[in-house]
Amino acid sequence: MSERLKEYRGKRDFHRTREPEGRGAAGGGGPRFVVQIHDARTLHFDFRLQVGDVLKSWSVPKGPSARPKDKRLAVPTEDHPLEYEDFEGVIPAGEYGGGTVIVWDRGTYEPLSDDGGFEEALRRGHVSFRLHGEKLRGSYALTRFRGGRDDGEDEAWLLVKSGGSARRDTADPRRARSVRTGRTLAQVAAGE
Repeated sequence: MSERLKEYRGKRDFHRTREPEGRGAAGGGGPRFVVQIHDARTLHFDFRLQVGDVLKSWSVPKGPSARPKDKRLAVPTEDHPLEYEDFEGVIPAGEYGGGTVIVWDRGTYEPLSDDGGFEEALRRGHVSFRLHGEKLRGSYALTRFRGGRDDGEDEAWLLVKSGGSARRDTADPRRARSVRTGRTLAQVAAGE
């Protein structure tokens, strides 16, 4: 069990939620990413990149943009287990993050930040990568613009697509369908 999941596990009652506990490792292949739509206290997207044995996670209120140069706020959340990549369902009311979750996009990514390794580049506050997803493709960057590990200020990042041509933008999250099951948030909520 990764010590990096201590905060994740401390926020959840696994007798009440079907979220994965993070006891096993996900399958091979390149580093993975997943974007989930989460209808919790506020409707938002969760953007997750596999870094080592966890999914580094950011809440992106407006979702990732497919338009180059669009800047999207990305607020860090706790690391999630690799198995979370497949999580879709309803987190019970009263539990941390209570609400409905669907897998909006997923795939692999190629780190483009090379100097000192991807994890070190994240610590320094800037990474670039190429997504190979079912919906999101192309080069993106995450850049910390406020806060940090030791200054006590709330940390905030920007998620920006770099280069390429403008593709259709992020779909209306209430009408979006899961790439895993084809269901909408409402259908997942109704089926639970």
